[in-house]
Amino acid sequence: MTPPIAETLKLDARKLPAQVFERFTRRQFSRKAREERAARAWESFGKPGREPARLGSVADVLAIRGNWGPHLRLAQLENHWDEVVGPQIALHSRPGGYDHGVLTIRTESGVWATQLTYLIPQLKAKIAERLAGLPIEQIVVTGPRTSSFARGRFGRTGR
Repeated sequence: MTPPIAETLKLDARKLPAQVFERFTRRQFSRKAREERAARAWESFGKPGREPARLGSVADVLAIRGNWGPHLRLAQLENHWDEVVGPQIALHSRPGGYDHGVLTIRTESGVWATQLTYLIPQLKAKIAERLAGLPIEQIVVTGPRTSSFARGRFGRTGR
């Protein structure tokens, strides 16, 4: 026959019921406190000062602290490129990248690259007007990239 657990653990058998019930009463009080806090929160729901932060404002704070601002501004520029350069030029060009104040614009041909090169001062002014958070010191316009495969096996031909 095994001895009672109180003897094995060397506990005072007279205090055991009080210890067990004391734990249950503490748990009951903490549950009551939680229920009271939940009721108070429900009563104050929707009152001034209790509105949750909107997702847009939280995203703005994260963007500013995470230095995502220029990248987000570049995405805005890409989305509204036709409004900046006009619909005809937007069909043949797009913002290629942004790095430390240098905006790269990619075009589909050398002719369009030349045309956009002449428009750089107007582009700088319009982008500065529309996107305040994207400081542009220089605009570089590039044409299409060609590979040796696209030029043919022996390079460019004289045709």
